Amino acid sequence: MVQTDSDSELRRGDTAPEFRLIGTDGARYALDSFGDNDALLVVFTCNHCPYAKAKLGALNALASRYDDCAVVGINPNDADAYPDDSYERMCELTDDGTVAYDAYLRDDDGSVADSYGAVCTPDPFLFRADSDAWRLAYHGRLDDALDPDDEPSGDPGFEMRRAIESVLAGEEVTLDDRPSRGCSITWPS
Repeated sequence: MVQTDSDSELRRGDTAPEFRLIGTDGARYALDSFGDNDALLVVFTCNHCPYAKAKLGALNALASRYDDCAVVGINPNDADAYPDDSYERMCELTDDGTVAYDAYLRDDDGSVADSYGAVCTPDPFLFRADSDAWRLAYHGRLDDALDPDDEPSGDPGFEMRRAIESVLAGEEVTLDDRPSRGCSITWPS
């Protein structure tokens, strides 16, 4: 495991790259699966990384708080290198309530993470609905607790909550895009 900070080629206003991935419920999901929402939070995450595990509560809280913002976890990690990141383990974590996002998806070959420019877990991307597209509104951390044992200076996920509320209010996100920190994505071979 190598710790790194997020960085991406996607800029505010860019269109979300398409995907079609299997969820822990066995259904296939694409961007249009979330078309009834005004906001979409896509978080590249996994099961084994201590940085990602430290943000489970914040992501679950965001998913339960907002009816008009879908929270979608995407796991791109190589399950051969990290068996705890397998699809089966993802299903176990959603079944027992540890992961309570709107959808938890498996990116078996890492191509979706690559198309977003995701580099670590967690790596959050917040999009706003714009006609027939999702446009990037904010790419940044959930809160200022960057290391697994850190406590945020506000409620867990407070920075992302502010960004989501701006998007839902039809306003621009005034937060700077501050990088998230996490384990480097382990790309499938």
